[in-house]
Amino acid sequence: MSSQTVFISGATGYIAQHIIVQLLSSGYNVIGQVRSSAKGDTLSKDFNNKNFSYEIVKVLEEEGAFDEVLAKHPEVSIFLHTASPVSFHVEDNERDMLIPAVNGTKNVLASIKRVAPQMKRVVVTSSVVAASTFAELEDPTYVGGENTWLPITYEEAKTSDSQIAYAVSKKYAELAAWDFVKQEQPNFELSTVLPGYVFGPQAFESGVANLNLTAAYLASALQLKKDDKIPAAGGLSVDVRDIALAHILAFENKEAAGKRLVGYGNRFNFQQVVDIIRRNFKDLVNTLPVAEFAPDFFDSYVPYGDVESRKALGIDYIKFEKTVVDQIAQILDYQNKA
Repeated sequence: MSSQTVFISGATGYIAQHIIVQLLSSGYNVIGQVRSSAKGDTLSKDFNNKNFSYEIVKVLEEEGAFDEVLAKHPEVSIFLHTASPVSFHVEDNERDMLIPAVNGTKNVLASIKRVAPQMKRVVVTSSVVAASTFAELEDPTYVGGENTWLPITYEEAKTSDSQIAYAVSKKYAELAAWDFVKQEQPNFELSTVLPGYVFGPQAFESGVANLNLTAAYLASALQLKKDDKIPAAGGLSVDVRDIALAHILAFENKEAAGKRLVGYGNRFNFQQVVDIIRRNFKDLVNTLPVAEFAPDFFDSYVPYGDVESRKALGIDYIKFEKTVVDQIAQILDYQNKA
């Protein structure tokens, strides 16, 4: 059990809520950043734990946004920065995605250095897309990951589609964190966590009413009809409970300090998702499509390099089938109660 205090930005997020659940169960004190008292009060009710409290920071990308709240809490020794814009429906890539992601990260770290010299460890949530080079699509033997970066530039992202802009925002937000540490030499040690597609149940059943993008992506399998074609899609995935644990181990484990930590447990395709649902939910057997053959998306798609990450974290990743079953069961239970 720990009596340390952890500050977490973006506390209402899918991953963040699971991190908080695990931190509280391990005895940590947790302060969550939210954008309104209404959201903070909802979280406090959900967690129902005297060791959880919240602070309001409305605009993360403003300079000094965290100065006041961090100055109020000299007991905080660990900061988890999970907040970042995630939307594929924006009007302006730079204004709505790139600038908030990059400046939000810069401002958090600057505030920590300025008013929280006691901070020991900082963990920033990035994404495995920040490490993609696309070379793996052309060369089956190529392995990117812990030491590679997305080749698309900031300027290119301004006019790209929003999914590319999102990937680039994660790249430059993470680069901003590493550059800050290199240039400013703060007291804290930095780690970044790079998850694949994050799936699995919500921390609270009420979250099913407003699924985030990745959880909704997996849940879209339930909308397929008998004669629909199964989407030719796939990638790297991780259970939300595992990636939450990765954030905690990123500051607890000495071996994780100063590292990019690629986090994924499985490779998946949508055929697998549908097969798992049909196998485990008998009422859906006759409503979902059956493919004539299972497409193999991995002939020219190799895993990202994560040898050092697995060594530093030591996570025994949850199997993909359990991730899907747990998420779908929660959704169906919620729908049945509605």
